[in-house]
Amino acid sequence: MSALVIAEHNNLFLNAATLHTITAAAQCGGDVDLLIAGNAADAVATEASKIVGVHKVIHIDASDLGDQLAEPLAAQILAIANQYSHILAPATASGKNVMPRVAAKLDVAQISDITKIVSSDTFERPIYAGNAIATVQSIDPIKVITVRTTSFDPVRVSGGSAEITKLAPVSSPGKSDFISRDLNQSERPELAGAKIIVSGGRGLGSGEAYQELVLPLADKLGAALGASRAAVDAGYVPNDYQVGQTGKIVAPDLYIAIGISGAIQHLAGMKGSKVIVAINKDPDAPIFSVADYGLVADLFTAVPELTKAIT
Repeated sequence: MSALVIAEHNNLFLNAATLHTITAAAQCGGDVDLLIAGNAADAVATEASKIVGVHKVIHIDASDLGDQLAEPLAAQILAIANQYSHILAPATASGKNVMPRVAAKLDVAQISDITKIVSSDTFERPIYAGNAIATVQSIDPIKVITVRTTSFDPVRVSGGSAEITKLAPVSSPGKSDFISRDLNQSERPELAGAKIIVSGGRGLGSGEAYQELVLPLADKLGAALGASRAAVDAGYVPNDYQVGQTGKIVAPDLYIAIGISGAIQHLAGMKGSKVIVAINKDPDAPIFSVADYGLVADLFTAVPELTKAIT
């Protein structure tokens, strides 16, 4: 019994989500191999070989793998899938795009967004927006799994000595082409992996209030910026700020929710945070049910005072 982890990377560096997924794979039992499929990604393969817990790094290099399109990547996974009992990827946009294709081609049921490994064939995953936990057992010969990375600690990135095996790529299905990618550049921490997040909700009333209240506090704390779906839908901030079931799942050391009522879909994305601070004028807001510290106050007064008090 062995596991294959599909690494996320940009052909230069590994995505941190991969480190959390390796931890999950190790709990399935057996050796853990890591697939680096990319274009001129030798540096990533070398970096991966030093990760603690990785038995072997499989490096496949081809020009059509450089942009991590689902179709050519799935083809590479399927070419070696029968060597493994478990195939895992982070439950990110990329993992959610690739793994269903792999599961369908293998004619097995995908096990999505797992938060705990009970045994090699039994897993826990949230349902009903995180209000219930389902225990799922699979009898499929190959388990195709996506991992909620916030539920697993990352492995150490140095101290390992895995061998690197280069494999020739299989032909791509040729059903998709990369056109362009638009990325928001920011000096702030990435939302999904940030240690501190400051989020704003509909209670702010406008995008201008978000800029005036949330940004200065985030600057003082060196925090990432987040928002509720209501704030995103109202146009206060871009979509990539959204935290929740239909946004990003986060679990920072500190999560500050400003003017967020605490709808179920938002709580599903952030209630794994280690410390939650909520500021809301409504004492009955659902956000207080998960908050470690709650302040019932007018955010237009409380947030500037909090920002001023932080040195």
